[in-house]
Amino acid sequence: KHAKATNEERKKWQAMLDKHLRKKMNLKPIMRMNGNFARKLMSKETVEAVCELIHSEERQVALKELMDLYLKMKPVWRSSCPAKECPELLCQYSYHSQRFAELLSTKFKYRYEGKITNYFHKTLAHVPEIIERDGSIGAWASEG
Repeated sequence: KHAKATNEERKKWQAMLDKHLRKKMNLKPIMRMNGNFARKLMSKETVEAVCELIHSEERQVALKELMDLYLKMKPVWRSSCPAKECPELLCQYSYHSQRFAELLSTKFKYRYEGKITNYFHKTLAHVPEIIERDGSIGAWASEG
């Protein structure tokens, strides 16, 4: 919808989002995102606050589903042995990652234009096979 937004429009939207997150979530935007900020940002509560700024109900639903899928996949990445610690989530991982990618490519296509980063591709597509081979994701980052 806003594929050709100007830099001024993007800055205005960013400022509005930053102000809203400060007010609703006590999140203070910073240039470099630290772990605590990221953990608080990637939560259902924050999605609810962000959805207050989104006028399209369809986009709100899509964003909430994205976050729900993210929160279901995250324990698999974070676990040292997901097959033992979260086997049910591990079994559902491929489905969740495919749905996540589908949502990005359909509901947020203006933003991703069919391209995702190599890191994100690995996260969505290859985590289950890495886990099957190693039992954890520990060495994953060094795979290149």
